Amino acid sequence: MIATQVTSTFFAPFKLTLVAALLIAMPYILFQIWSFIAPGLYKHEKRFAIPLLASSVVLFYAGMAFAYYVAFPLIFGFFSQSAPEGVAYTPDISNFLDMALKMLFAFGFIFEIPIATLLLVWSGFITTDALRQKRPYVIVGCFIVGALLSPPDVLSQTLMAIPMWLLFEAGILASHLITPRSRNGAETAPE
Repeated sequence: MIATQVTSTFFAPFKLTLVAALLIAMPYILFQIWSFIAPGLYKHEKRFAIPLLASSVVLFYAGMAFAYYVAFPLIFGFFSQSAPEGVAYTPDISNFLDMALKMLFAFGFIFEIPIATLLLVWSGFITTDALRQKRPYVIVGCFIVGALLSPPDVLSQTLMAIPMWLLFEAGILASHLITPRSRNGAETAPE
């Protein structure tokens, strides 16, 4: 790696340390927020919120782990292999850190898709049948979002779009299995 800016070698470690500290402390921060909110919730709302909060934290970290262990080796391997002959591949530390953090957070947030899908169905905003009907649009949307959030190559876009689509499908399945049904077979919000 190289540093092309005067302050890169000084600020890059601070930036990385700040983000790492925030990620490590996030469960405790969320617990403190929960401790503030919980006394104002009804018992059935607490029963609904605790598993949702825990699973969203796990999914966020799982997304970051997917980015680090699966996407990064493929993406950075692709970029280092595609350098033209005679060109030394020496990325700038600030640009590399910015891209890596962007990818980590993007994958963390896209792994929240099942939670968002579940919340949409539970709130009554949409049904699982309607989500199934919108599947072709969601798949195209996943590739568009993947193109916007990832580096400008097809591999990165695909590595982001396919998990988004699979997580959408997992959200539909979870919504179908967890959402209570009324007597006429329609989905109802949790009590």
